[in-house]
Amino acid sequence: MTVATPTILIVPGLRDHVADHWQTRLENALPGSRSVAPLERDKLSCAARVAALDSALARIEGPVVLVAHSAGVMIVVHWAQCHRREIAGALLATPPDFEAPMPDGYPTRETLQQNGWLPTPRAKLPFPSIVAASTNDPLARLDRVTELANDWGSQLVNLGAVGHLNPAAGYGEWPRAQDFIAELTGALHSEAPRRG
Repeated sequence: MTVATPTILIVPGLRDHVADHWQTRLENALPGSRSVAPLERDKLSCAARVAALDSALARIEGPVVLVAHSAGVMIVVHWAQCHRREIAGALLATPPDFEAPMPDGYPTRETLQQNGWLPTPRAKLPFPSIVAASTNDPLARLDRVTELANDWGSQLVNLGAVGHLNPAAGYGEWPRAQDFIAELTGALHSEAPRRG
């Protein structure tokens, strides 16, 4: 029995699609990959973001690997609390700590609370996941991300000092994303029954 190649579904953060972001470049580099469509309204609504992810997943047949960054990670963990579609794996890059004050230019904790982002889900995720963490992320301390990864049952990978892993931190390209995706899809293929 052959296992279908998973579809890569990109889950951007609150800034949606940024042309020079590693997620956008990754989508362009991987044939057949897709991205959750940007919202036209209710851009700060967690429920609207979760619904957009669920809608994108409904249009994909076969296995899926989610590739989320920043608030996209929170969208994935909120989605996982209330939906039961099978997911092959998820790369969760630099999740923010929405329970701590955000830097200037980001939504306040009160705004996040009003829009359904808090509390942060802590239940174990029902699929394999890798949390890629930064030691100098302005949106989350490493110890907090470590707690989240432990609660979610995720493998934690310390990337070192990569900021928020976005263009402002120098990450238009992030080749390691493909390595992590390969690790997640490799686990999927190793679980397939072997013929012979």
